[in-house]
Formats: sequence, C-alpha cells, structure tokens
Amino acid sequence: MNWDSIIKSYQSYLKIERGLSKNTVENYSFDLERLLLFLSQNEIVVSPLKITDEIIQQFIYSVAKEVNPRSQARIISGLKSFFKYLVFEDYRDDDPMELIETPKTGRKLPDTLTVEEIDGLIQAIDLSSNEGERNRAMLETLYGCGLRVSELVTLKISDLFFEEGFIKITGKGNKQRLVPISDVTQKYILLYKNTVRIHLSIQKGFDDTLFLNRRGKQLTRAMIFTIIKNLAVTIDLNKTISPHTLRHSFATHLLENGADLRAIQLMLGHESITTTEIYVHLDRTFLTQVMNSFHPRK
Repeated sequence: MNWDSIIKSYQSYLKIERGLSKNTVENYSFDLERLLLFLSQNEIVVSPLKITDEIIQQFIYSVAKEVNPRSQARIISGLKSFFKYLVFEDYRDDDPMELIETPKTGRKLPDTLTVEEIDGLIQAIDLSSNEGERNRAMLETLYGCGLRVSELVTLKISDLFFEEGFIKITGKGNKQRLVPISDVTQKYILLYKNTVRIHLSIQKGFDDTLFLNRRGKQLTRAMIFTIIKNLAVTIDLNKTISPHTLRHSFATHLLENGADLRAIQLMLGHESITTTEIYVHLDRTFLTQVMNSFHPRK
C-alpha cells in the first residue's frame, strides 16, 4: 500500500470514526506531508509499512533545526497518531514511533486581557456600520461564553436557548455542551439578529448560521482574527491577541472571582481538568489571597 492511499484511509478514519474537525484533520495530514517531503529530498524510497524508526528519527532531527520544541512536539504527536492507526488496522506489526520521545516544552501560559482592555476593544467597534453590530455581538459572545473561534463561526440560531439561559455548542470531535449565556450577551445577539441579520440576503445553506458576512455566508476563522487584531491596533493594545485570548480571559476572570475549576472545565468543553489548569493560570498574589481567605489556619 502506497502513501497516498493509506493517508486517504487515515483521513477518513480521523473524520468519520474519531469525529475530528476539518482543521484538525488538515493539521495531522500536514505532519505527514512534511515527512514525505523529507523522504523525497533525501531520495529515500520506503513505504509506510516498511519505514523504520531510524528514518523517522532522521526526519525529526531535521525538523528540530527548523521549528521550536512546541511545534516539534506537535509533529511527533501527529506521526504517533498515524502509526498507531496502522498498527490498529493491522497494516503493521510494530510501531516505529514507540521509542521516540516528545521534547519537553513546559507550560505556555496564554496572554490574558483585563476587563478594562476587553471593554476597550468592544468600545472601539464602529457601530455606525452593520458589521459593527455584528462584531460587538461576536466579541461579547466569545468573551461572555468562552467559545473557541470555530465554535463561534458555526453557532446556529437553533442552538440559542435564551429562555433557558443556555446556548448549545458543538466543540471538538462534534461533542456538544450547554454553556450559560448572560442577559447582556443575549441582548447584543438579539440586537444584531433582529436589526442587521434580518436584512441580509442569506445564501442557501446558511439560513441557520447566526453570524454572517455581508454576502450572507458563514464567516471564516481568519476574518475573526483580523477583526480582533484591528481593534487591538485601534486602541494601541500592546499585546499579541487572538479570539482565543478572549476565551482564556473568560476562564481566568471566572476563576479570579471564585468560580469552581470543574465548572469552568465544563463550560470550556475540556476533557481533562489538566487542560483547564493551563488556561486558568494563577499568579502568586491570587494564590496568596485564596490561602488567606479560605484556609482554616489563616
């Protein structure tokens, strides 16, 4: 079996059996493309069923010269997933990634914004345009509900359960969760929906998509990044931010105001509490405040 056919089978497995998103499947595929490019450049002719751990180690050494440890770890993780699939499907008896170690990367703490900085971003939105009302509603939803950007752009009108105070989110692996939504966020969504969206010429297939571009289609992830980065420039915010920054700020502010870590995990849709702990990093000052407030020997 050659590389092309087995990679296509692997992609189908990721999408259908594991339920991974298109973006995740593309990332896994890109890791394999890098490996194939390495084999081609070094004139190494070997099938996916016969490639050895020595060849893969050579590839990883070459990657290490080009990317940081975090990116290297991601590539190794992608390759491990692929070869585990080959073993699982009985294409191979051995796993050439078994003894290959992932570099230690440490915990990278994402940037967070203060409440004042978030207010500044939202206040910088030009509300004289239709897109302004939409952008305000989107930023309020990102921050107010702690959504991933992919969850925001795919949010459906039929997912809004305002009377119950929740929205239904379809996250990674098509896993669904209910997230509370505040009256403030509801107000801005309804304002956009009833005064702006209602006048759009909506394209077929996007009738139920909440946030639309001016052509009546679903917004792209890149567009959300651009909107937020432009707002940061407008207010001279000296931080590198993205839609994910608002998600992280949502979690951090909840924790700092006394929310339970388990509750935050459920709202963010994290499978592991360890992932939530990375997001809601605590500075020593806050830890001291918690100790002084809640420990019986204070």
